Amino acid sequence: MYLRESVEKYLNDSAADIPAPGGGSVSALVGALASAMALMSINFTAGKEGFGENTARLKELLNECKKSKEVLASLIQEDVNVFNEVDKALRMPNFSDSEKKLRSESIRRATIFAMIVPLKTAMASLYVLRLTHELADIANPSLISEVCVAAILADAAFKSGKVNVDINLSHIKNREIVQKVQNEMHRADKKAKEYYDDIYSVVQKKLYKGKNP
Repeated sequence: MYLRESVEKYLNDSAADIPAPGGGSVSALVGALASAMALMSINFTAGKEGFGENTARLKELLNECKKSKEVLASLIQEDVNVFNEVDKALRMPNFSDSEKKLRSESIRRATIFAMIVPLKTAMASLYVLRLTHELADIANPSLISEVCVAAILADAAFKSGKVNVDINLSHIKNREIVQKVQNEMHRADKKAKEYYDDIYSVVQKKLYKGKNP
């Protein structure tokens, strides 16, 4: 379990010539870090003097960000697990007809699961971006850079997750599954851009107080 290992080991394994952790796992890690930055901005706002007006909502956002961090953290390892299953399926015997059939079915199933995990990462990261969108307006202004980092990381995690969804979809022959997921990701992509652009605009205004950056 990488969550129980050192950051150094994760970085070294990500850089090594081993199947995983790869882009999908790293996407989840980036999303979890986005949640952490959002949580930091909340913890420096909720219950603090001058920010009592939004206490109830901040507590709700705190709980949602905590849940998102836990989900995305779990996906760091889950992505490693499903990709290892793909690698295992690809290494199956491929000589007799029965072996070819079993290998083909194993690859098909493993690829679908390998697509589902980054899909979960992308959608969870989009949710963090949505939460950060609200935080941009109500978080302690002293933490506006953390809010911005949360948005940048959540957007990156969404896009990275989407890329990993796309690459797996290219190996899935079921057109109904492919079309359904592509439609979902298209809608999510538009929403992510809206959230990110809005957040960045608010951040710029707060950073420069109406002046041109």
